[in-house]
Amino acid sequence: MQESRLKNYLLLHLIVFIWGFTAILGALITIDAIPLVFFRMLLAVLFIALYFLIKKKSFKVDKKGVTKFLFTGIIIATHWIFFFKAIKVSNVSVALVTMSTAAFFTSLIEPIFFKRRIKTLEIVLGLLVILGLYIIFNFESQYKLGIIYALIASFLGSLFSVLNGLFIKKYDANRISFYQLLFGTLFVTIYLIINNSFSLAFFNLPVSDWIYLFILSSVCTAYAFIISVQVMKYLSPYTVIITNNLEPIYAIVLALFIFGDKEKMNPEFYLGATIVLGVVLLNGIIKNKSAIKQKAKLRLKPKK
Repeated sequence: MQESRLKNYLLLHLIVFIWGFTAILGALITIDAIPLVFFRMLLAVLFIALYFLIKKKSFKVDKKGVTKFLFTGIIIATHWIFFFKAIKVSNVSVALVTMSTAAFFTSLIEPIFFKRRIKTLEIVLGLLVILGLYIIFNFESQYKLGIIYALIASFLGSLFSVLNGLFIKKYDANRISFYQLLFGTLFVTIYLIINNSFSLAFFNLPVSDWIYLFILSSVCTAYAFIISVQVMKYLSPYTVIITNNLEPIYAIVLALFIFGDKEKMNPEFYLGATIVLGVVLLNGIIKNKSAIKQKAKLRLKPKK
């Protein structure tokens, strides 16, 4: 069991790195957030459907599952729309550091669904994240709209992760991912139809955008989405969310190399970001010590 947890924790870190690259692709793709999410989800659904057909996996799911995946599919689509909007109106660094507030949101949401008490440690760590964000908000006022969009995306992402932590106990990760992305695609499609957004120009994208969308939908969505749900069999939603806070580190370093001056921020930003990302390390140290102590107690506990 311990080996399985370690394997899935390492897988989670790989996924977090891939998600960090997702933000880079979101900045490189020239189209707006809503069309971007539409293409991302549509292509990802096709990739997963192809995987199902090759592996001869069943698409079957019960009616309750359909309802659950419909609801969460809309949540993930909306989450991605606000996430990419945040990147478009600010930059990769601001959007991803703000997204780290997910730890605070999860500490409030998870106890409701998992029927456990709110842990003081999780609240304290979440508040430290808020402190770091407050410093950034004060000194990077030109990015306020991006911060607001990222906060909305952060809350929706937390809700989505907690709900998937419940679903994975009953449903297969592949089917969860397929139906959530399918319903998310339908949701965005209906929105675009209502707003008369579809036209020949809508699908006439630069070659570079199609290449980036292919990578985004296959590696960063279809693959990463399935694995991220799968690891929740072994890791709690809070652990998943707090580890996701490493995403800004990977993305900010990549963004500095790719976008240069656009990603360079005031010293105060890096102070706030250090507080936010330091929470990740602090949480890891504290939880690791707690796990060691718990293991020691189980060994010392007399057998009946």
